[in-house]
Amino acid sequence: MYHKRYLENGVPVLFEKIDGFRSVVSGIWVKTGSRHESEELNGISHFIEHMFFKGTRTRSTEDIAKETDAMGADLNAFTSRENTTFYIKVLDDYLDRGIDLLLDIFSNSAFDPDEIEKEKGIVEEEIKLSEDTPDDYVFDLFNEKIWSGSGLGRSILGTLETIGGITRDDIIDYIDRLYNVDNIIISFAGNVDIDKTMEILNSGLSGISTTGHQIDSKKPDFNPSVNIHQKNLSEVHLCAGFQGIQNSSPERYAMLIINTILGSGVSSRLFQE
Repeated sequence: MYHKRYLENGVPVLFEKIDGFRSVVSGIWVKTGSRHESEELNGISHFIEHMFFKGTRTRSTEDIAKETDAMGADLNAFTSRENTTFYIKVLDDYLDRGIDLLLDIFSNSAFDPDEIEKEKGIVEEEIKLSEDTPDDYVFDLFNEKIWSGSGLGRSILGTLETIGGITRDDIIDYIDRLYNVDNIIISFAGNVDIDKTMEILNSGLSGISTTGHQIDSKKPDFNPSVNIHQKNLSEVHLCAGFQGIQNSSPERYAMLIINTILGSGVSSRLFQE
C-alpha cells in the first residue's frame, strides 16, 4: 500500500508500508547531480555527498560510524548525473534512531575545512581509479561526447582541477541554492509507522529552505560522434548507443524485450556470440 504525505514545509514523503517486514529503508532524494553543476564546480554534488558523513555539529565521523554499527544499520549515499541520495536501512525497532541519524547528517553537517582538504585527496584518488577502470570509464567518455556542451556530459566525480578548487563557501552556496523544498523527495519502504515518522520528519527538517533554485532539466541535444581514447591495455572496451525513449513510453516493454534478446543474460545473442 502506497501513501503520499507532505511535510509542513511542503516536502513530499512517499511510503510503501509492508507490515510483514522487520526492516525499513529510508531515503532522502535531492534533484541535483553533475548535470546541474557549472563547469568550474564539476564534481561538487558528489563531493558534498562525501562531506555529509564527515561530522555534524553534535556527532563526529567516528560517532556516526559507531552509531550506525550499533544499530546494525546500512547508512550510505550515492550521486548520479541527476540526483544525490542519502539512505539508511534499519530494523523497525531502531527506526527512530535511524531517522534521527540520517536527518542529522543531512541538516547539520559541519563541513570542517580540515576535513574538506582531506576529502579532496580521497576523491582525487577515486578519479584516478575510475580512469584506470576502463569498463566504467568508457561510459564517461560516451556521455562526454554525445552530451557535449551540457551538464550531462560532465563526469560525476569531476576532475582533479575542479575538485582541488572547491571551497567551503562553494559547498554552502551550492546547498543553499539547490537543497530546498522544490528539489527534495523523501521515501520509506518497510514496516513503518507513518504518523510517528511524519512527526519526526517535521521536527528534524523544519529548517529546509523553501526558496532557492528550482531545477530545469531540459533535454540537451544528442550529438552523434565517435570518441576513441588510446591507452596501453591488453583489451578494448566498446560502448555504442543511440537515443532511446521516455521512461513513461508504452514502447518501453518492447525495448526491454529487445534488450534481453540482444545483450541481457547468458542466453542473449551477444553473450552466446
